[in-house]
Order: sequence, then C-alpha cells, then structure tokens
Amino acid sequence: MTIVTISSRGGDRTVVLCASPWFGAIARAIRRKPISAYAERMAIKMDSEHWAGCAVDDVAHAMHTGSSGLGDAEARTRLERYGPNAMRAHHVSALAVLGRQFRNAVLIMLLVTAALAALLGDRSDAIIIAVILTASIGLGFANEYAAERTSAKLQSTISQSAVVVRDGVARSIPSRELVPGDVVQVGLGSRVPADLRLIEADDLSCDESVISGESLPAEKSVDAVSGSAPLADLDSMAFMGTIVASGSGRGIVVATGASTEMGQVAAGLSRHAPETSFQAGLRRFSVLLVWFAAALIVMIVATSVFLHRSLLESVLFALAIAVGITPQLLPAVVNSSLSMGTRRLARHKVLVKRLVCIEDLGNIEVLVTDKTGTLTQGAMTLQASLDASGHADESVARRAALAVAQGGGSAGTTDALDSALTHAVPSPEPTAIVARLPFDHERMRASVLTADGTLVCKGAPESIFGCCDRVSDEAKAVAERELNRGGRVLAVATKGITAGSSLTAGDESGMDLLGFLVFSDPPRLDARAAIERLESLGIRLVIATGDHPAVAADLVSRLGMNPGKPLTGADIDAMDDDELSGALATATILARVSPQQKQRAVAMLRAGGRTVGFLGDGVNDALALHSADVGISVDTATDVAKDAADIILLEKSLAVIAGGVTEGRKIFANTLKYVYMSGSGNFGNMLSAAAASAFLPFLPMLPGQILLGNLLYDSSQLTISSDRVDAAQVRSPARWDIGGIGRFMLIFGALSSLFDMMTFALLLGVFNANAVLFHSGWFVESLVTQTLVVLVIRTRRTPFVRSRPSLPLAAALVAVIVVAVALPFSPLAPTLGLVALPASMMWAIAGITVAYLALADFAKFMFYRAQEHRAHQQHPARVRAVRRALRGMMR
Repeated sequence: MTIVTISSRGGDRTVVLCASPWFGAIARAIRRKPISAYAERMAIKMDSEHWAGCAVDDVAHAMHTGSSGLGDAEARTRLERYGPNAMRAHHVSALAVLGRQFRNAVLIMLLVTAALAALLGDRSDAIIIAVILTASIGLGFANEYAAERTSAKLQSTISQSAVVVRDGVARSIPSRELVPGDVVQVGLGSRVPADLRLIEADDLSCDESVISGESLPAEKSVDAVSGSAPLADLDSMAFMGTIVASGSGRGIVVATGASTEMGQVAAGLSRHAPETSFQAGLRRFSVLLVWFAAALIVMIVATSVFLHRSLLESVLFALAIAVGITPQLLPAVVNSSLSMGTRRLARHKVLVKRLVCIEDLGNIEVLVTDKTGTLTQGAMTLQASLDASGHADESVARRAALAVAQGGGSAGTTDALDSALTHAVPSPEPTAIVARLPFDHERMRASVLTADGTLVCKGAPESIFGCCDRVSDEAKAVAERELNRGGRVLAVATKGITAGSSLTAGDESGMDLLGFLVFSDPPRLDARAAIERLESLGIRLVIATGDHPAVAADLVSRLGMNPGKPLTGADIDAMDDDELSGALATATILARVSPQQKQRAVAMLRAGGRTVGFLGDGVNDALALHSADVGISVDTATDVAKDAADIILLEKSLAVIAGGVTEGRKIFANTLKYVYMSGSGNFGNMLSAAAASAFLPFLPMLPGQILLGNLLYDSSQLTISSDRVDAAQVRSPARWDIGGIGRFMLIFGALSSLFDMMTFALLLGVFNANAVLFHSGWFVESLVTQTLVVLVIRTRRTPFVRSRPSLPLAAALVAVIVVAVALPFSPLAPTLGLVALPASMMWAIAGITVAYLALADFAKFMFYRAQEHRAHQQHPARVRAVRRALRGMMR
C-alpha cells in the first residue's frame, strides 16, 4: 500500500491511500492540481482493510480531522456531499405505491373480463369494469399511500443518537447526521453508528456477530493491522451495527450509510421484510377464495357446455363470478384499518415500525418484561452504605464512587445505580485512576485500579463473594437481609496489587469484602392497575431481571401478583428444553438471567404455542427482542434495542402496552369483520348466480351488474375500520382461523343463497319477470340483504340493541341501500341493464330482507355456540377463556 500526500493550491493537505504503487505514481503526477475534494472522495472510498492498516495520524490527515473533531460548518458541507448516514431513508414513492396496485390477481381478472366484454361488443359492461378498475386502483393507492406516509412519519420520530466530538466538544446528535471525518465516542451497550478507525480503545470489545457470525466479542485496539486480514481480524476497526460488549473507545468515521460494511451487505439483500402471521393469514384467505372461485367457474362452464350455450358468454360470466366472489377492496380495507390503527396507537404513545405488526401486538398472550422503569419508578436512590457486618459506613460508598467519578462507568451510557451513587457522594476522594475494567453482563461487576495500587470492585453480591478469599456468614446474612427487604444490593471489595496500566478479569480475585450499598426503586403508582388490565386481556406477565430473586419477589408481591418460585439463570442452564418449558408454564420471575438465558426462555415460551411479547431497552435485551413474536422497546432505549424491536413506546409503562394491545385487537377484529362479511356475502350471491344459470334461459345477472354491486358494497366497507368493537372481543387474542372462515362462508353463503332462491321464485312465479326485470329485482335484493346483514354479522351480541355500529359505517350502509334502490329508477338504468321495480315487488323484497336478517342472527348464535364446543374439544386448556369471551359477546 502507498500513502501519497497531495497539496492543493490553497495549501490544504490530503493523504490518499493507494492500493498499488501504480496508482501512487498517478497521484504524484497530478498532485500540483487543486484536487483536494477529489482526493478526499477517493480516500473515503477505500475499504476497511486499508483503513485498518493505516496509522492513526495518516487517517486523521486523510479525513482532515483531529482529536477535536470537525467544525459544524465543515460537517454540514460533508453531509450535503455524502448524504445522511442511513442505508435507506424512510421516504414514500407515489409511483412505487401506484405500481404495486397493478400487481394484483383481482385486477388482472378484471382486465381480462373487460377485454372479453369489449370483444363481445358489450360496451356497458366494459365501461362498468373500467370504472371498477379505476375505483379499485384509486382507492387502493389512496389508502396505501396514506398508510405508508403515516408509517414513514412515525418512523422518522424514532431517532438514534451518537456521541460525536465537534469543535472539541462532545455532544449527542442523530446518527444519520454523522459524516466521514467525525470523531465518535462509543461505550458499553451502544451501537456503533458508522464504520470507525479506532483512535482510542479502553478494554474495548465489540459483538460483531451481525456481520462476521462470530459469537464471541472481538477485542479492539488502536494498532494498525499489518498485511491482508479478514474482516473479523481488523482489530483497529469498529463497524456500523455492531454492539460494544465491553469498555469504551473513540474512532474516526471512515464510512457512512451504504458505504459501510453493513451497508454493502444490506445492499445485496432483499428489501422485503419477513412475512408476519397477519400477512400469512391474508395469503391463506386469498388461496381459499381461489379454490371457491375455481369450483364455481368449472361448474358454470360445464353447465353451459351441457346446455349448448355460447361458450364465450359463459366464460365471461364465469370470470365475473370469480371476480365477484373476491373482496376486490380487501387491500384497501386492510390498509385503511392499519393506517387508522397507527394513528390511534400513536395517541396511546405506541409507534409501530411495521404496519402489519399491529395484529401481532394484539395477539400477545405472554409478556416478558424487565423490572426497572416498567414496574418501578426507575429512580434509584442510595438507602444505606454498610460495612461487612451491616453497620453504617460511608467509606464504602466513597470507595465505590471512585469507579463512577473517574470514568469507570460506560461511556455514552447511563446506569441508574451509578447515577444514584454519584448523587449520594458528589465529591469522592481525589484519587487518580490508572486502569479500569467496565461492567459487563457476564461478570456482573466493574473494577478500577488506583494510582496507589488499590483495586476497587463493585457488583452483584454473589459475583463479588466469588472474588473474595473469605466471606463470613454474617456478611452473607447482611446481604440476604437487605435483599429480602426488597433492596437492590451491591457488594464492594478491594485488594492491593502492583499498579499497572491495565486490568483483566483475572485480577478480580483474592479480594477482601469491604461492605454493601443498598439502593431502592419504589413501584410505579400505575403498575398495579396496569397489571390487572393486562390480566383482564388474558396476558400473563413474566418478569425477567438481573436482580436477586428476593428483590424481584418482594416487588411482585407488593404489586399483588403471586411470585411463585423464581427461576434463576442457573436454574435455566441446568434444565433441558422439556424441563424449562414446563417450568416456564407457571413461572412469574426470571432472576439473575443473562441475555442468552432470556432468549432461551422466550424461545421456549413460543415453542409452547404461545404468542410472546418482550419488553426491553438495553443491549442485554436485544437477543430476546429478536426472538419474540413482538419485540417492544422505548424511544429512550439503546440503539440496538430499538433496532431489534417491532414496536416503540414513547413511555415505558405497562399501561401503554395494555392500551396498544387493546387497539391492536380492535383493528384486527374490524379486519376480520370485513373478511367474514364479504367472503360469505359474495360467496352466497355467486353461488346463487351459478345455480340459477343452470335452469334460467338467460344469465341471472349481467357481469357488469355483479361487479357494480360488489364495488358499491365494498366501498361501504372502507369505513369498517371506524366501527365499534364489543368489549368481549378484546378480552382474548384473535387469530386467523381459515377453517372457521371457510365454515362461516359455507353456512352464511348457503343461507344467503336460500333467500336468493326465494327471490327467484318470487320474481318468476309471482311477477312473471322477464330478463331485465329479473336482473333488476335480484340486483336490489342481493345488494340490500348483503349490506344490511353487516349489522348482524359485525357483532356477536344482539344487533341494534346491545351493539350499535359506528356513525361512519352506518352512514355508508344507508348510502349504499339508497343507491341500490334508486339505480333502477335513475337515468343510468338503461345503460346498466336495469328497469324500475313495481311497488309490490319492493315490499316483497323488504319482507324477504327482514326474514333473512332474523334467520342470520339465529344462525350466528348457533355458529358461535358450535365454535365454543369445537374449542373445548381441540384446546381444553383454553376453553374457559373462550367460553367467557363468547358468553360476553352474546349478552
């Protein structure tokens, strides 16, 4: 590698790293030209191996930076030149959304139908289908575009920050504003915000599994890496997206955004997020409709061939039937519901990173949560400083405060206990610290070495006890006593060693126990009510904490919960999967658990068939957040926790989660309403049309009339997202039940078809209707009954009396009925193939409609009663919850 220094006419100097002497010769040949910006661009494009092999000073020269960082003006210039530090921006393209509307099987069927209608010379059908196409595309575009804009706007509020040095002052800025040349500080638990060439490393190690696959953290140093080395061995580099596992450090940003190692990996991956259970349910429902449509098409075409009818007209009618059975505005209804849901959830201080995660949020059955800030106030205070015998001794707190006051904490992070200790001992002893070993979640302790050769170590009592030569029974009793009182206890130990420039975990041995620090964090005032609300929603709460089991048990008891027998990290490690799964079925507390143990517990809960949510905000929660069905974090969490989460809370509170779960269940319930109503109604109408085509000398309804009726009905359902949801429907999770949907379609579709047949008999036997009058009468009857039955099916309670629809839904339904009745009398009637109905026929249709609604309400009662019985046979463990919910729905 060749390093070339190039000076511009303005006197600026740029260092360019060259992969070969040939490039270096070219650079020297042009070094008198004013190409500082060009050289800088070339430098920034060099890969990680080159930067890792350069000396710190050469990197600083190449980036025109130093220990005081960039100036604000220069940073703004570079931000304009290189763009934001993001692999992709949260922007919404109207053209992309419009293009997605055409990737729809239903629209393709409509296009085929329109083309056949035009070939047959049926202009009215072709016009109607064109209107439907335009409306479907327009509505789909409007709702999806609005939903994506809402999501993008919400995601823009979820900011990640970095500690950067600008003009010699360290401050926090949004990570996306970092530019090449910035000097960035990182510490324990923080996510590396860009690719850095390290210039300081204090016991720094990074978890690089996200890019290297290595499970063990990689130790870092500032020394240049000699020769060629793989990514995992570039010890002088810290890469974007990796997590600081221990220590702290500083580095110069050498790549941002898509130019980073992480960005280059992401560029080669699919942009599509994995399918959620909500999307999978929609896909399975679509497959179900395809089977129904295929069966009807085969039956219609076969009947037409048998009766020697026009094959082309029969195919056109069959396609109209196939399109008619499909809820054409399902994507628009789903997007409308999810878009409204995101706005409602935002009012509940819940931000959804992916719209389709709303359904998963509503389905949570087990919520695993941390303790601090969720069940407690998150404001630790030092209650006592005790010696090993349990007597008050302020010197213990002063010694422990050394590790905090002298930088023994984690750069860029805030620890509640350290903050409480610093507040209690604002002016610790002025002792120089020559080395430190920061806290990590494996050792559960932190150490500092003073200039006089004293090692001071503080941490969890059991961790400190294991580092001491002798621990008296009296000291253990003191720790146990304070823990049983519900205090958070840290032990402090010391020993004298030869002063050096570094510390290792091996130095933390043979120490003398100095004493204990006792902290407390009182419960949140709203925690008990929030827990009761979660229990009323059928959600079991599990507390996962690094605290002692006694501390967690005391808190849980004070909140009115049964602590049971806590599971410790050691217990989890000692159990096989079957044993752990059984223990987790009743456990309320997971204490002294590591990140890996949390992840395993979440995985075992999911393996037991439960939908698991995990709430956490620290780097030690990232694994469990990834493993849960729904990862939940807060906007003040570490970057890695926010990255791993699906849901972001603006307030860390169980009450906020309870509100979010309730809204999620309402949104999903309203989506299922449309699926049940449209699926069964469309299937009934199309079954009637297919059956009637076998004995009528004419088509029972024109293709254009079928599609127009569907369009009018589906348009009214765009307001279903605003509908009220019965309280009983949010008491337990709801899921896609394709078998249940299929049974519902068959039962209610057959019931609808029965009344259609009664209408056919009335039209032919009583009114001697010709083809046009028949079409008009059935068009009105089918649309009115399908629209009004929404009021029955939308609730599992007694309609009109115990459950009323929302005002927008009611207004939309009335509007459709008015249009359905008015169309045969309007100037458009001849174009649509309709004719005015006699008054006696209108009264007959009204009577049929009332009878249909009454029988539909009875069939609904029987259907859900059978569903309760089926649940009892298939899921006896859940039968009580199902029965309670169904009984509440029927009231």
